[in-house]
Amino acid sequence: MVKAADRAKNPARSSVWLENRAARSGGGPAGLDRDRIVAASIRMLDEEGLAKLSMRKLATELGVTAMSLYWYVDTKDDIIEYAVDTVYGEVDLEAVDAAGDWRERIRVLALEYRRMLVRHAWMSPSAGQYLNIGPHAIAAGSKIHEAIRDTGLSLDRQPSAMSAVFQFVYGYGTIESQFGRRAAEAGMSQDEFYVDAIKGFREDPEFQGRVESMKEILDERASHGSVSAVWDRDFAYALDVLVAGIEVMVAREAEEPRGTEK
Repeated sequence: MVKAADRAKNPARSSVWLENRAARSGGGPAGLDRDRIVAASIRMLDEEGLAKLSMRKLATELGVTAMSLYWYVDTKDDIIEYAVDTVYGEVDLEAVDAAGDWRERIRVLALEYRRMLVRHAWMSPSAGQYLNIGPHAIAAGSKIHEAIRDTGLSLDRQPSAMSAVFQFVYGYGTIESQFGRRAAEAGMSQDEFYVDAIKGFREDPEFQGRVESMKEILDERASHGSVSAVWDRDFAYALDVLVAGIEVMVAREAEEPRGTEK
């Protein structure tokens, strides 16, 4: 059994995917396996978040003893890392392949990634904590690399373009998912939460002077009547801006001899 303290000694190599993680068999409870453990953990993470996941609560959910889980995983971190890779598997790679040119593949990948982050509010902090080198994460990452490669950007520019698009998606999906979580915790819809929050600081005398310059944009956003519509509209336009930016940079590279770009 691998202890958390042992993994902390070499965090750059700390991953279930870099160790021998063959599914264990024999001796464990009947009907229990790693896939079932991970599926239950995802349900709990979606409902209660990272802070409330524990081996004891997970065992209770599965109707087994906590020690039974250790036939299949060594630590809670193992479970979260398996859960992270499992939800990467929700990215529809067949839809990506069917999308056509690199522009449309980037759009489909970005939308799929955003939707996955929003469905699982715990995913954003977890993806930043682990190495993301499981089979589903690698498969999604490979499609991203292929789409960026096909832009025609030179090799040394491709990582930057990839970061521009998919770090934007990561940030956008994180904010959107956390906003939804806060609204749910308040027992409100996203629309109700947004209207109440905006009304609260716009009516506060201390804020009125500070938000005067923002009045037009706040009124514009409120005019749509749906937070989800604003999320979708802003995401689509921002993604168009990024794709257009890549096109501009590809054209610029074609016009400039290598070694002269600034």
